[in-house]
Amino acid sequence: MSNREGNLEAPTRHPVDWKNPAFYDKDACLTEMERVFDICHGCRRCVSLCQSFPNLFDLVDATEDGEVHGVKKEAYWSVVDQCYLCDLCYMTKCPYTPPHVWNLDFPHLMLRAKAIKHSQGLVGPAAQFLASTDVHGSFAGIPIVVQAVNAVNKSKLARGAMDSLLGVHPDAWMPELAPKRFRWTAAKTGSATQVIDGAKSPGKVAVFATCFVNYNEPGIGHDLLKVLEHNNIPYVIVEKESCCGMPKLELGDLPAVERHKDANIPVLVKYAREGYAILSAVPSCTLMFKQELPLLFPDDADVQLVKQAMFDPFEYLMARQKDGLLKTDFKRDLGKVSYHIPCHGRVQNIGKKTEEMLKLIGKTVKLQLNTVERCSGHAGIYGVKTATHPIAMKIGKPVFKAMARDQPDFIASDCAMAIHHIAQGMDQAGTPANGRQHPLGLLRIAYGLE
Repeated sequence: MSNREGNLEAPTRHPVDWKNPAFYDKDACLTEMERVFDICHGCRRCVSLCQSFPNLFDLVDATEDGEVHGVKKEAYWSVVDQCYLCDLCYMTKCPYTPPHVWNLDFPHLMLRAKAIKHSQGLVGPAAQFLASTDVHGSFAGIPIVVQAVNAVNKSKLARGAMDSLLGVHPDAWMPELAPKRFRWTAAKTGSATQVIDGAKSPGKVAVFATCFVNYNEPGIGHDLLKVLEHNNIPYVIVEKESCCGMPKLELGDLPAVERHKDANIPVLVKYAREGYAILSAVPSCTLMFKQELPLLFPDDADVQLVKQAMFDPFEYLMARQKDGLLKTDFKRDLGKVSYHIPCHGRVQNIGKKTEEMLKLIGKTVKLQLNTVERCSGHAGIYGVKTATHPIAMKIGKPVFKAMARDQPDFIASDCAMAIHHIAQGMDQAGTPANGRQHPLGLLRIAYGLE
């Protein structure tokens, strides 16, 4: 390819060669960062996406000649630390991604830098604990512990201690533990038995619960099951599961990602081979199996099979609609809905499937839709950490304002953590949200299901 300005082809993602010792060569990584940062400095299209780019451009602008070579290498880490691997720069902004000759993959370069930092023992125990969602989630369902943990989340004194010990901002929203886990309360199999495959959609579903749905908000999982039941789609709950690994990926802890992969893939691949669509109601978890694990383990055939079987719930449901197999017997009005498309939903290359479903509902019942397509700033543990919570709130301000337009009856996002963050931002802006729902909850309501 010629060294032309911009790229006309779709971005092509290369595998991450993370098991090569050269991957952890700090000097080589810094040299590559200088090359990439120089290209980014000359473009600056990504300045509004996250704090990584303003930090970078401020560093460059503070040099004597306004060029990257004047930035000290140790300052590069202030750029790395602000990247939460949303992938929006790669998938929606950058004109120099492969197959462009400049071969620029900013998120995976940041991942390499994070992996080097982690391998050198520079990621503290507090951050590692916050990223261990399956560890602190394991207390869900234990009555006394649940009550204690949830009380701590609401106590100013306890939140001050969490700030000191764990680096959790005292004002940041934190998820509560569920009194009963999803996997304890959900029927392991659905009542439907007839499998009707469509041209675009398998006729049976395996539900990967995810840590958040299992430990924090089981209602999301139950809404999904009710929708599947209403559409006579046979389902099973995945026999057992571990964390998808996304929180560990964001820390650069690739060995931990591999351990979670080794726990999940042998289980999930059985469902893939048996013709199930595997559904995950958390976009970050879905993306992990669709993109990140296949790029980290490109030669693992089982990982690639799971990738092909993994669906976002609305990707699957709209495929059923195109196959003529989805019920559209919507009964209840939803009124005004502000819907936020999360970053890890946008970068799955599936289109705006949740928005398509909401528009479909609006053909039958009253639904005035306001779609907001911008990062909320939450980004997992980034949004709760003391050092980055204020930045997360700043990044989210345009979203908070846009979501409040026309005083919606419901606010919704496929990312359940993002919608809490958005609700907090709306409250602080004096435009409190009336109804907070996951889009699966909106679909259940529209169907008239209890």
